[in-house]
Amino acid sequence: MKAMIFAAGFGTRLRPLTDKTPKVMLPIGGQPLLKIILDRLYIAGIQEVVVNVHYLPDVIERFLKNYQKYGMTIHISDESDAILETGGGLLRAQKYFDDGHPFLLANGDILTNIDIELFAKAHQNLGGIATLAVKDRPSNRKLLFSKDGSLIGRADDNAEGIALAFSGYHMINPDIFTHLTRQGKFSITDWYLDICQQEKIYAYLHPNDIWVDIGTVEKFNKANEVYQKNKPLF
Repeated sequence: MKAMIFAAGFGTRLRPLTDKTPKVMLPIGGQPLLKIILDRLYIAGIQEVVVNVHYLPDVIERFLKNYQKYGMTIHISDESDAILETGGGLLRAQKYFDDGHPFLLANGDILTNIDIELFAKAHQNLGGIATLAVKDRPSNRKLLFSKDGSLIGRADDNAEGIALAFSGYHMINPDIFTHLTRQGKFSITDWYLDICQQEKIYAYLHPNDIWVDIGTVEKFNKANEVYQKNKPLF
């Protein structure tokens, strides 16, 4: 199985921490968050990873050059011309996912101990074009799922369903590239909403896993506290 880590973001809300350091390279427990993510991918058996870059790409690329070990292959998807967000970023990297097998997408600003192998098995068993890791947690951007766990819209659409927050980890079949509803810069969530009436996109609840978004200085500090308290779980 292959994976892609989204690492192109500016980390604006984390300034001044991100003035000279990309968000994914901020230290959690004394090591870059990107290393924690890559280590967990390797433990799950993933040996080929794509990392997209835009802001301070040289810092990330130097780290990745030194990180490549145990036979892990790491590709750089260059977005230096324009940041493309998650959907556009995946389209730019499409060539790396042409083997017909499902692949993992991971946001680079999330600290989580989600069991990737269990997640991959769940995706296979559900049989949809994509499976989104979700939690029942506070969020103003919740997605709406039907009783069978399939995506039906946004939680603010006033439709009946189960509102859940997306965790930034998803398993996808390459068939998604046959549904090119958007181009350029766009969120992959919008892509999912475009096609959820045609293709099944399922929820994968992982209530007991650690999950912290490091998007602000306060959350970054919390992530360090959580990591130190639960280090053996990573």
